[in-house]
Amino acid sequence: MLHGITAATAALVLTALLAGLIRAVVLRFGPAGVRRSGAAPHLGGIAVALATLGVACAGPLLGVAELGAGVAPLLGAAGAVALLGLVGDLRPLGVRVRLGAEAAAATAVVTLAGLPPGAGALAVLWIVFVTNAFQLLDASDGAMGAVAAVTALGLAVCAIAEGRPGHGLLLSVLAAALTGFLLHNWHPARIHLGDCGSLFTGFLLASSAVTVHAGTPGPQATAELFALTAVVLTDTLLVVASRRLAGRPLLRGGGDHIAHRLRRMGLSTQGSAVVLGLASLAGTLIGLQIHDGRIAPIAVLPLVLLVPSAVVLLLRVPVYGPASRRRAPRARTPANPTASVDLAGGRG
Repeated sequence: MLHGITAATAALVLTALLAGLIRAVVLRFGPAGVRRSGAAPHLGGIAVALATLGVACAGPLLGVAELGAGVAPLLGAAGAVALLGLVGDLRPLGVRVRLGAEAAAATAVVTLAGLPPGAGALAVLWIVFVTNAFQLLDASDGAMGAVAAVTALGLAVCAIAEGRPGHGLLLSVLAAALTGFLLHNWHPARIHLGDCGSLFTGFLLASSAVTVHAGTPGPQATAELFALTAVVLTDTLLVVASRRLAGRPLLRGGGDHIAHRLRRMGLSTQGSAVVLGLASLAGTLIGLQIHDGRIAPIAVLPLVLLVPSAVVLLLRVPVYGPASRRRAPRARTPANPTASVDLAGGRG
């Protein structure tokens, strides 16, 4: 317990310090446009990835804690995804390259988890989907960090209950690192995660979830994983449905996420992040109750029905303006140079 508290505290402080340092360096030596405008840089994920990986590896190096079986390969795969995201932050990558690299990293994790071929293939698809769902959610100040921190804590509890203290420690460190980052990312954000941080976080959460639940019966594992990730799944479904209905390219970023619609309904940016965090907490608590056997997996059914209902209701909130019904032209780069592409490496 003492090692866990120490590691989490170190991750929180280290992330906060690194994020501030990265922001200062980018504003001093970064692109001229960023220096002139003072815009929040999109490289804050470097701080989250370095702090999480560094603190997690420090225990074995210092001889005070062990990673546990399966944690080291997971860290390696997550680190590779973080590097992929960093490359995308500096020079946007093609979607096929990104998805292919993520699938390869997910395959390595699933193989080491010992899942049979059929379940393993589904797990790889799920990891890739959730990884990019978290990346999509990183579109509003504080939103993704709040949801991911709550999810990480919930998964940490599941890992400890399953006799995987190494995974529990890693997820606790990730939650602490995200909390430290929120000190800079809370509205008005001074720095953003970027693809490096959002893909790293999403991949680590999804892969840890699959690993921790590898020995759990299928229906129970499915119910738990759905409850733990209901918020990011809802946001992704909402964005895809909204852009399809509006005739907009699916990969073109925009202010059409849950957080944006909540702001259109009158909430502040901080308020929308809090609502998403509380919604994630509710889903996490349901998942933990299922994991403990206090409620049956079928209890997740109301949440399953709530997701499409929420999507339908939120679709009624206008976000595109009068021209939204016209098919947007496909272009290789956004018309607004400050805008970016969701799945191709930017914020919405």
